[in-house]
Amino acid sequence: MILILIVVVFAIAGFVVSRKLKSKFKKYALTPLQANLSGAEIAKLMLADNNIHDVQVICVEGQLTDHYNPLNKTVNLSPDVYYGRNAAATAVSAHECGHAVQHATAYTWLNLRSTLVPVQNVSSKILNFVLLASLFGGFALGLPYEIVGFIVVGAYSVMTLFTLVTLPVEFDASNRALAWVKTRNIVTGPEYAMSKDALTWAAMTYVVAALASLATLAYYIFVFFGNRD
Repeated sequence: MILILIVVVFAIAGFVVSRKLKSKFKKYALTPLQANLSGAEIAKLMLADNNIHDVQVICVEGQLTDHYNPLNKTVNLSPDVYYGRNAAATAVSAHECGHAVQHATAYTWLNLRSTLVPVQNVSSKILNFVLLASLFGGFALGLPYEIVGFIVVGAYSVMTLFTLVTLPVEFDASNRALAWVKTRNIVTGPEYAMSKDALTWAAMTYVVAALASLATLAYYIFVFFGNRD
């Protein structure tokens, strides 16, 4: 019952933040950028200013599908951002380039998150398998309750750590983006405020995810180890 409550509370929080984020981007996309630069042009300019010449800027399908891929060194921008000439597109394109700058400068938190990716994927599969097995005939794996607890808590700890490490990565990318667009005079004062507001709400999605993961981890720790004498 407690787990269901946790899921519901953070699902609602995530929905509210997501709606607010989409609303902000929709609103700021209506304000033309005085510099008249597209998201793609801004991304290429920021990469060049940081002496990054081996990263491609490409357009990908979808909405808010923007991301930086360190494996093939690409800044992937959705059509609204790639072609957009507004504060919202500016914020997103510069933010994703912030990740590219992190990669080029071997930013510690980004390296740690990259290291955790395969571990997090394995932990997720293990957790899903154990929890699914536990639904059928109790602990169908035949393992002692304590061992199952260690597996579940251990796996979820890795997943929670991943969400926590993601926070400084995302906030730093936004800080780099905002500092650059301001120093480079890409945006006016009001446009800077809009870009900052949009990135703040984007960051809140990661904050909600991290809090949800922490709450769920605390629940599992209590369930498996909280009732010991």
